[in-house]
Amino acid sequence: MAAPHESFHPRDTIANTLETTAKMTVAGLLIAGVQNTMRKTNVGPMGIVTRSGGVIALFAGVGASYQFTLDAAANLRQKDDTYNDAIAGFAAGVALGIPRRSMPFVLGAGVCGSTVMAAYRYTNGLKGYDVEETDEDEVERKENLRKQRRRPLQETLDQLGEGRGIYGPGYEERRRERLLKKYGIDVKEAQEQFKAKNVDSTASL
Repeated sequence: MAAPHESFHPRDTIANTLETTAKMTVAGLLIAGVQNTMRKTNVGPMGIVTRSGGVIALFAGVGASYQFTLDAAANLRQKDDTYNDAIAGFAAGVALGIPRRSMPFVLGAGVCGSTVMAAYRYTNGLKGYDVEETDEDEVERKENLRKQRRRPLQETLDQLGEGRGIYGPGYEERRRERLLKKYGIDVKEAQEQFKAKNVDSTASL
């Protein structure tokens, strides 16, 4: 379910409505153009407006009704949830059913639109069902997961031992003592002697 965000951000109802209306008007023009080319009689380019103008107006009206109601409901309720889409879907369905001039059809279209849009929002649309949406940053979320699953260094050393980039505190001193005990070589002293003999500061033992 697409859960509401904890922090609600007010929406610009007018700007969003104008943008959606423009997009739906373009979609209506495309549909009207297809209908115009499929007519048996040659009505000319203006037939898109004169013969199929109702389709353009219908698309624009449905888009404007849906977006305006969606943003207005969200701003009034101070919430972004499925109920806003249900209300907006009903308004869009009503706008879609008005040209039929039948009240039962208008109400039925409103109920259908409300059901479809609420279900679409509830199931998170094309992304599929999602348990929860949060404003948490992705990087912050991953850091929290690492902290929760991070194992103590000593436990890792006990299981894997030192080496391969995993070293515990005092590793250099323990290494020096092991080499001194096993081979009689003082690594620190050898390094100092090597640096004293070599002018090149980048050279290493």
